[in-house]
Amino acid sequence: MALKIIGDRVMIEVDEPETTEGGIHLPESAQEKPQQGTVVEVGEGRRLDNGALVPPDVKKGDKVIFAKYAGTEIADEGKEYLILDSSQIYAKLE
Repeated sequence: MALKIIGDRVMIEVDEPETTEGGIHLPESAQEKPQQGTVVEVGEGRRLDNGALVPPDVKKGDKVIFAKYAGTEIADEGKEYLILDSSQIYAKLE
């Protein structure tokens, strides 16, 4: 799928944990909603009232933590993605 992310939005490939730390596989209904992923696309940024463009604080490839129920979920070729506003990203992992 060819998507161009617009505005102050970010597309994230969601990290889905498949097993618990003890190695037990949990059904999807019992898993917590993930809050971590990798940025795969970034919009151009937010426009201020004076017309200036403020780019997002993240870039393609950044590992991030985001709001638990943020954004819109989409799927492409078996992968789960999330499109959300850059303000819903809380931290970058280093």
